[in-house]
Amino acid sequence: MVRLRAALPASAGELVDEYERHLRLERGLSAHTVRAYVGDVVSLLGFLHGVEAAGKTVGDDEPAGDVAALAGLDVGELRAWLAEQHKAGVSRTTLSRRAAAARTFTAWARRVGKLEQDPGSRLVAPRPHRTLPGVLRPEQAEQLMKASSAGAAERDPVALRDHALLELLYATGVRVAELCGLDVGDVEFGRRVIRVLGKGGKERTVPFGVPAEKALRSWLDDGRPVLAERAGGEAAEALFLGVRGRRLDPRSVRRVVHDGVGSVHGAVDMGPHGLRHSAATHLLEGGADLRSVQELLGHATLATTQLYTHVTVERLKAIHDRSHPRAR
Repeated sequence: MVRLRAALPASAGELVDEYERHLRLERGLSAHTVRAYVGDVVSLLGFLHGVEAAGKTVGDDEPAGDVAALAGLDVGELRAWLAEQHKAGVSRTTLSRRAAAARTFTAWARRVGKLEQDPGSRLVAPRPHRTLPGVLRPEQAEQLMKASSAGAAERDPVALRDHALLELLYATGVRVAELCGLDVGDVEFGRRVIRVLGKGGKERTVPFGVPAEKALRSWLDDGRPVLAERAGGEAAEALFLGVRGRRLDPRSVRRVVHDGVGSVHGAVDMGPHGLRHSAATHLLEGGADLRSVQELLGHATLATTQLYTHVTVERLKAIHDRSHPRAR
């Protein structure tokens, strides 16, 4: 995608740059979301201008200005772009996401005067297949924490950190980017809550339990100071640090979760988002209402949270099939 972006005509490249600034600075989207949106727009503009990643452009002369960047963009071109990807084997879920990204882009372009009309408003994409997320069973989550706690008992700074972040991820259901963005001052031990900066710059307060509190205190008292010395003050406020003393990055957290879950017999392979799914599912199974879980997870709409009710129903059906004498 980097090569394709570099191969775009100058007017299209400038438009992408302006749109990226809008997503990052005005809408305050996460770096991951910005990359995804921009990547889809680059793909669309590459198709519109006949540009390949190798840098070949259909046509010898490029008109100047923003009009040239979006010249010929109508709903037919949008549909043709999606159809080409469908032929290439792109999944329904990805097609749906790219259609949504295109609609967001054309709506912005119309609003700022780059387009006279918004062709994306007429674009309809196939609905994605909503798959049930894999989750840990409560006893598997307990095994994960026990194994992590055993490693932390050795008082190694990295093991203390890994145990604390696993406990906090499962206790709160925060996103991996939210976890990595936490500062020491975001933890309130008196109320046992963390202040989380979520999507769109929205702040929320999320509680955690006693096990997470103990793990966090051990990390802050005995683990973090050791790693902080290696950074020379570069990450003085970050709650979780990497081995070089700088703020921990999402890739490292994914590795910690993947390795930890891999030690649990029968557990499905997952990353931090799997722990988020597990936390939400176990909350609902424990009797929490949807609105409360929506608030805890920072979902913009209740529809997103309702996905976890399907997970719980499927699990109840499985228990019924195994346990009830008249199930079969």
